[in-house]
Amino acid sequence: MLQVDALHAHYAKSHILHGVTLTVEAGEIVCLLGRNGVGKSTTLKSLMGLVKPSAGSVKFKGQDITGLPAYRVARLGLGYVPEERRIFPTISVKENLLMGIKPRLGAGGRGNGKAWTLERVYAFFPRLRERENQRAGTLSGGEQQMLTTGRTLMGNPEVLLVDEPTEGLAPMIVEQVERILTEIHRDGTPILLVEQALETALGLAHRVYVMSKGEIVFSGSTQELKANEQVRKQYLEV
Repeated sequence: MLQVDALHAHYAKSHILHGVTLTVEAGEIVCLLGRNGVGKSTTLKSLMGLVKPSAGSVKFKGQDITGLPAYRVARLGLGYVPEERRIFPTISVKENLLMGIKPRLGAGGRGNGKAWTLERVYAFFPRLRERENQRAGTLSGGEQQMLTTGRTLMGNPEVLLVDEPTEGLAPMIVEQVERILTEIHRDGTPILLVEQALETALGLAHRVYVMSKGEIVFSGSTQELKANEQVRKQYLEV
C-alpha cells in the first residue's frame, strides 16, 4: 500500500531525514518509534506532502506521490491525524467532521466497500454525537483527539497516518484511543502510527521501525523488538 525509499527531507538548512525506507502493507499496523526530535513526525509530514522531500520517493498503491501537495495526497486516499490535532475551534463538532469529506481522484475507494459517514463516525465516537453542536474548542484533549481522528476518517482514507495519538492524555483515554485504532484497523484500514510510548506501540503494531537522528536503525516484528534489549535501551528507553 505504501512504500517509502531512501527519503531525505530538510527544514531550511537542517537535514532532518537521512534515507528513510519503510513499507506499510494491506492489513498491517506499523509503528514508527523513537525519542523526541528524531524525525518521526517529519516522516509523516513528508508522506503527506506537508514537507517536500529533497530526495527519495514515496509510492502509494504503486503510484509515485513524492512531493505532491497535501490536498492531492489526501484525495488519493492517505489520511493524516496530526499530533497538533488542528481542529477548527470556533465551529461545531459536526461542522468539523463535515470538513473532513474529500472528493476522490480517480477510481479509488475502500476495498471493503464500507464508507465512513457521519453516522458511522458517531457510532465509533458516541461522545462526539453527544457534543455535535458544541464548539470544538471547548472539548477536552481526549475529545479533540476523537474529533481529529473522526474528521480524517470522513475522508475515507485507504491508509491512515497517525501522529502521537496518546500524547498528553490520561491513562483511561489512552486505552480508549488504543481500542479505537484497533477497531479502525480491524475494519480494514492499514495504519502507520508514530508513537513514543513503547507499551502502546507493542500492544498495537504488527511491525515496528525504530528511528534515531533521522535514520531507521531497526526494523522487525514486535516480538523481535521485545527480544532486542540493546535496541530498546539505546534508542527507546529513558
